Amino acid sequence: MKETKKILIANRGVIAIRALRAAKELGYEVASVYSTVDRDQKHLKLSDEAICIGPGPAKDSYLNEAAIIAAAELANVDAIYPGYGFLAENSAFAEKCNESGFKFIGPDPKVIEIMGDKIKAKELVSSLGIPIVPGYAGDIQSNEQIRSIVKEIGYPVIVKATSGGGGKGMRIVNSEDELWDSIVSAQNEAKLAFGDDKVFIEKYLGKPRHIEIQVFGDGKGKAVHLYSRDCSLQRRYQKILEEAPALNIPKEKLDEIQNICVRACKEINYEGAGTLEFLYENGQFFFIEMNTRIQVEHTVTEMITGIDLVQSQLILALEGEFKLDQNNIRINGHAMQCRINAEDPETFVPSPGIIENVHRPGGYHVRFESQIYSGYRVPTNYDSLIAEVIVKDRDREKTINKMKMALNELVVSGIKTNKELHLRILEDNQFQNVNYYIKYLEQELI
Repeated sequence: MKETKKILIANRGVIAIRALRAAKELGYEVASVYSTVDRDQKHLKLSDEAICIGPGPAKDSYLNEAAIIAAAELANVDAIYPGYGFLAENSAFAEKCNESGFKFIGPDPKVIEIMGDKIKAKELVSSLGIPIVPGYAGDIQSNEQIRSIVKEIGYPVIVKATSGGGGKGMRIVNSEDELWDSIVSAQNEAKLAFGDDKVFIEKYLGKPRHIEIQVFGDGKGKAVHLYSRDCSLQRRYQKILEEAPALNIPKEKLDEIQNICVRACKEINYEGAGTLEFLYENGQFFFIEMNTRIQVEHTVTEMITGIDLVQSQLILALEGEFKLDQNNIRINGHAMQCRINAEDPETFVPSPGIIENVHRPGGYHVRFESQIYSGYRVPTNYDSLIAEVIVKDRDREKTINKMKMALNELVVSGIKTNKELHLRILEDNQFQNVNYYIKYLEQELI
């Protein structure tokens, strides 16, 4: 009889219960960590063990590397599942896991480190044939030096923090007069947010779409892609709605970029699930960054391919088996995900509190990923994401109709959510015609 494997889920919320389900379906045992404000999370009741690792603030719990390693030792697990956010892309933590005798479920720490540095990542992918946005990533020494460089790139440009994301350390610059002040401001914000004031400069694209390519590798030179996603519906660089596959892009262009991404993953011996993110404008793809982890939006890829990406991660890490074959990966239908956030739909102010009642949507090819239940208290300490509604149908029009039905069926009372914003998006003509871009939501719809 095969020895039962055991994992530690080093996360919370939607991804924690998603990982628990995947592990239990495979017959694995599960230990989960939690903070004191998360003691009522649903997945804890379904875990074989639940270990408190600290108080509410993330730095004292879900970012507490020593506490997580200690929990893994206490639970005697084989591997640690980081999910997304928190320590998922922390190369030092990945290294500590491996050194402590626990398999980090993700890529090699060196790959995480390289891809976590946007400048190094751009240099690497460019050398592998992936197109990048024209820009400058060298030392910034003086106003005069940068003015000369940016003049060659051409205004407008965008200043971005080398580390981190989420829109922090980013400034759009439309003229020379704004340039130096914008750089200094971005550096200060980046230093405060990420502890690193390094920034780089890119040509600013006016109305690009945000397109992602899902990849999966075995860490030994094999890799596949699982097609594309459109994640252009964003607010302040935070995704709100995602769908797969990306539409209104020539098939040959998508095929080309997907194949390039696979070749790049093979070259770096990429292990596990990952996503290469691109801006797409005027028929051209430009690399933004690579996320060396599972994504919130992995669900839409699962829906159109029939492949459980989280289980694939676990099987590779714990069994050493890579079961994905590019010849057997096909697109079936169209899928869409709406992120349900605990926030005011007009002001976007977070709306924590006790959920009085929940009614989950159902139906054929309708998923509801969430920890919430009647009586659950949404804490103030973390991201406002409380649920994901995911649907699939034969084509995009039917998928939109199915999503409307699912959202209308969804009831979450006691707190405010952004459900009504999603319904507005779905009714919008520009959205229905796939005629939108990254800033569309902010500039034209809300």
